[in-house]
Amino acid sequence: MPERVLATDAALELIEKLKAKHGPLMFHQSGGCCDGSSPMCYPEGDLIIGDQDVLLGHIGGVPFYMLRNQYDYWKHTQLIIDVVDGRGGMFSLEGVEGKRFLTRSRAFTAEENEKIQQATET
Repeated sequence: MPERVLATDAALELIEKLKAKHGPLMFHQSGGCCDGSSPMCYPEGDLIIGDQDVLLGHIGGVPFYMLRNQYDYWKHTQLIIDVVDGRGGMFSLEGVEGKRFLTRSRAFTAEENEKIQQATET
């Protein structure tokens, strides 16, 4: 089964740095305008997860959620969380580090989509 969300080495390094400073973390990507379309990193529990959020997986041991209606657009892709220089979302923890998380993606292959489909049917 292909993973729905992965992280680059640079993103994993930043996640470890943020965990050392802030403790347990969580990610959420809502798909809204502006910063809402970026992966946002919060202290665990600072954002209430509801029944409209989908847990895509974990990166660096940190849960990664996406708003369900946004997931419907992205469900055929694998998200690759990366980090770049610059300031990101004002509420996301990495901003003070002079970095921001960024979502890259790739479409799942036909074989991967078939495996995902089979897994959801069982």
